[in-house]
Amino acid sequence: MKCIAVDDEPFGLKLLEDNISKVPFLELVAACNNAFEAMAVLEKNKIDLIFIDIQMPGLSGLEFIATLEQKPLVIFVTAYKQYALDSYDLSVVDYLVKPVSLERFIKACNRAKEIYELKSLKQLAPHHKPADYFFVNIDYSQLKVMFNDIIWMEGLRDYVKIYLKSKNTPLLIRSSLKALEPELPAHEFIRFHKSYLASIDSITSVRKNSIFIKNIELPIGETYKEAVERLINKKS
Repeated sequence: MKCIAVDDEPFGLKLLEDNISKVPFLELVAACNNAFEAMAVLEKNKIDLIFIDIQMPGLSGLEFIATLEQKPLVIFVTAYKQYALDSYDLSVVDYLVKPVSLERFIKACNRAKEIYELKSLKQLAPHHKPADYFFVNIDYSQLKVMFNDIIWMEGLRDYVKIYLKSKNTPLLIRSSLKALEPELPAHEFIRFHKSYLASIDSITSVRKNSIFIKNIELPIGETYKEAVERLINKKS
């Protein structure tokens, strides 16, 4: 982990440098006498961790960290206990009060390493791809239905007919449109009647009171006309 040390007291800065040198996974990029020097280093380097004092001339450690939009991990090293609560508003890794033992210093560094590795894993992990299918229960088995295979659905009391591109006859499943609708991606399907919903891509035309899927005419329910109007305006 690339880090910097910031302290206006020469002895405190030297002690920080010495402690950092004893931690194998830390690489000290710069030792800075004030926040302005640290600012210049951050502009030119990607820094993972900052060790910083609080009371410094010109710009305090708290003020400096608060100015950063992209914050590295931060460990405060200070002689003052009273700023601890203020520091945690900045989501710091740890707050060390001088004099700091090497054991306590290494413990804080290990905590920073754990957080750094977790963040790195999240960045490397593949983005979750939403499912493009669901399963329906037919003849005591679960049949996988792809969303892009669905043309339209018709609700029949306790059953639903699902018309698919890949089949000449519809699937008949024991369910309801109310139960199935939340399973479908809202941007790909539209409910336009209490008994009908359809794939938006399958709709070929719309009249005042009807939706057409090729040569099939389906009625638009009164309470769904606003949704159909929004669809037309969006696509036009």
